[in-house]
Amino acid sequence: MPRRRVSATLAAVLLAAGLAGCSGDTGPAWRAAPPAESPKATTPAPRVPAGSAPSEPFAVGVRELRLNRDGDRPLPVTLWYPARGAAGGAAERSAAPAAGRFPVVMFSHGLGGRPDDYATLVTRWAAAGFVVAAPAFPHTSRGTDGNVLDVLNQPADVSYALTKVLALDGAAGDPLRGRLATDRVAAAGHSAGGVTTIGLFTAGRDDRLDAGVVFAGTALGVGTAFAGAAAPQLFVHGEADEVVDYAAGRAAYDRVPWPKAMLSLPKGDHGRALLTDGAALRVVSDTTVEFLRWTLYGDAAAKRRLPADATRGGIATLDDRL
Repeated sequence: MPRRRVSATLAAVLLAAGLAGCSGDTGPAWRAAPPAESPKATTPAPRVPAGSAPSEPFAVGVRELRLNRDGDRPLPVTLWYPARGAAGGAAERSAAPAAGRFPVVMFSHGLGGRPDDYATLVTRWAAAGFVVAAPAFPHTSRGTDGNVLDVLNQPADVSYALTKVLALDGAAGDPLRGRLATDRVAAAGHSAGGVTTIGLFTAGRDDRLDAGVVFAGTALGVGTAFAGAAAPQLFVHGEADEVVDYAAGRAAYDRVPWPKAMLSLPKGDHGRALLTDGAALRVVSDTTVEFLRWTLYGDAAAKRRLPADATRGGIATLDDRL
């Protein structure tokens, strides 16, 4: 067996062990070796032009795309987007999109999860002026065979889904025609979805991505060979994570060669705070919104606000290298 195949197989086995408890209350933690010295950031700013993010919140609409990669990888994608109407309510099915052009964020769920599990968080992103597209993966979403090794195929799933989502901007008759800022794109994900997200900047680098947000993720299986143009990264990790050890997330973060920050929650677990509203989710959502405003709208004021949002209430600490 060629060495590359052996290495890939070993990485897959380790990944399965490390993420076995991704969506549950308990599971084996993967512990990292002490991190190597962090590379220096290569650029001080995102690559999008300077600008301003919307200052007022939007109502939120939600719809679903039915995609299938290669005919055997069904990928239903839930889309949350800024919509017309009064802000502050629940997402409305198939609501008319708001006027404007909005950056796109691809979101990847954890093992045994579904996009709707993260509705509170991603609805806040959409209300802030982002179109969020979240595929349900064919082997790791709830109700499938739960094959954790398939996580290694998910970066390609996200890139495929991104192509289809961006195509809506030019699709005659589609409600999102002319509403997508197709040159301003980020990837985000939780746990196994965090692995997927890191993979989109390493082995499966998608050059369309301008930024990444990694929740409780590790680079196990996808590596830390970050490649391509600089893309700022925000890592979010609970120091009491019982599935993906905090040191594992920190080790991946330390290898990012670009502008980056790590939001650490001293009492945070594997991410249950992402699923229900509360003080921790409010800190996480506000911090990630400011990060996305900076990286996808070029909003320098959002970058200046980010440290205060991250440390509000003493719930989290921020290692800020942005």
